[in-house]
Amino acid sequence: MRQTLVIQLVIGALACLSVLVVEAEDPYRYFTWTVTYGPISPLGVPQQGILINGQFPGPRIDCVTNDNIIVTVINKLDQPFLITWNGINQRKNSWQDGVLGTNCPIPPQSSHQYRFQAKDQIGTFTYFLSTLMQRASGGFGGFNVYSRPMIPVPFAPPAGDFTLLVGDWYKSSHKALQQTLDSGKALPFPDGILINGSPKSTSFVGERGKTYMFRVSNVGLSTSFNFRIQGHTLKLVEMEGSHTVQQVYESLDVHVGQSVAVLVTLNQAPKDYYIVASTRFTKPIITATGILHYSNSHTPASGPLPIGPTYQVHWSMKQARTFRWNLTASAARPNPQGSFHYGAIKPARTIVLANSASRINGKLRYAVNRVSYVNPDTPLKLADYFNIPGVFNLNTILDKPTPGSAFFGTSVIELPCMTMWKLSSKTMRTPFNPGILMVKSSGLLGEYGNNQWTAALRNRYNLYDATTRHTVQVYPNSWSAIYVSLDNKGMWNLRSSMWARQYLGQQLYFRVWSNERSLYTEYDIPRNAILCGKAQGRHT
Repeated sequence: MRQTLVIQLVIGALACLSVLVVEAEDPYRYFTWTVTYGPISPLGVPQQGILINGQFPGPRIDCVTNDNIIVTVINKLDQPFLITWNGINQRKNSWQDGVLGTNCPIPPQSSHQYRFQAKDQIGTFTYFLSTLMQRASGGFGGFNVYSRPMIPVPFAPPAGDFTLLVGDWYKSSHKALQQTLDSGKALPFPDGILINGSPKSTSFVGERGKTYMFRVSNVGLSTSFNFRIQGHTLKLVEMEGSHTVQQVYESLDVHVGQSVAVLVTLNQAPKDYYIVASTRFTKPIITATGILHYSNSHTPASGPLPIGPTYQVHWSMKQARTFRWNLTASAARPNPQGSFHYGAIKPARTIVLANSASRINGKLRYAVNRVSYVNPDTPLKLADYFNIPGVFNLNTILDKPTPGSAFFGTSVIELPCMTMWKLSSKTMRTPFNPGILMVKSSGLLGEYGNNQWTAALRNRYNLYDATTRHTVQVYPNSWSAIYVSLDNKGMWNLRSSMWARQYLGQQLYFRVWSNERSLYTEYDIPRNAILCGKAQGRHT
């Protein structure tokens, strides 16, 4: 009898434990997206756009930190494509990154399922088609990660929030723009700038006296913009997953690939006010407008548009230096515990990357440390996993720039997992456009500077509360320095977010590596992984 009672108690305890395990699993959110062509006319001219579930821009993903995201994508285009989740950390899971170095593209008339977790992140992100020049026709959307109730954020809950996807736009199709680049020419000047798919009249409604969050992302191809709201100030509270020291601005520069979240209090007379986004570092300046509509307003927006900065690069750099990380916030953070004191961590390696524009075989190409990247037929991650030789080697690109002509190559830099490294990036010498680097693992932005970077400039870095960002601007004829903690094993893309430059070779990959093969450091290859090139026919 006593033995039977003990067995029952053990079984009961195991049953309770299993219930706890089941209840402890994070929620799942399922999405099914059909990607098609469809008619759009954002600038008044009929175009063939890329739609997701018939929408332009695409549907927004709203989730809670640590949610599991399952997105089934059905390709109804005439081209293969991938979707990348811009800023989502993909912990231990570069298999889901959605770029050609990690994944084979989804063939036309087929489907694929992305499975990943929005792990330890709270903030404002985006997604977009990462292959060819397809994002020039649509296929992008917002991706907002909210906090769980037990994780407080450093501001009172807003009365609501609005997602604004802002970017430059062309009347030409993505195929026509790609042909321009393939012919050796640069992209022409954009035809306009859009806010949520429209150059004007997008309306956002709120009640007087209440505070709202505006999540603003630059989803364009090449152009930075300045964002402002007539008669209202912007309190910056978050950028790309990092809560910031809350400072108030009249306007904010947002560079290609970047996202910010601001709080706006509707404390003015009840009427309509202009929301303005205007291009930066361009001549001429292009402007898009929306409307902030007070719910009891009967007066349309009027008066001149609020004036933003013009060309001044120094103004933008000075503003960027005011962004500070909120070290007292208790919310989820995009970097490992301990990196809050990153200034006391000795970098294991310093890499200096010089971006350049040149001609190879008579055609315009962009390069990093002289190497203009070419995508192999076999994704780098698959070649690495299956030990397939001849796809890439680790000697193509050097840690520091050297003199000489640019050449084609497949650039991969190996870095040991669980180390701290420092990257200094120098912009190509173009007079008007900054270079924008997208860093897949969130980086601590150390400092900006003019002219050439030297080791002596390390003394001026902010080593206390620099913000973490996944996309870092590099101003014309200038440099930016970032620190990155290599805590996420995988094959990760470092690229220009100015998409024509990425397409023409301004990118490379980091192989963050350890010999340990364990689910604690990296997930196994997904069973549904698409195999192509030399990996075709292998078993997952």
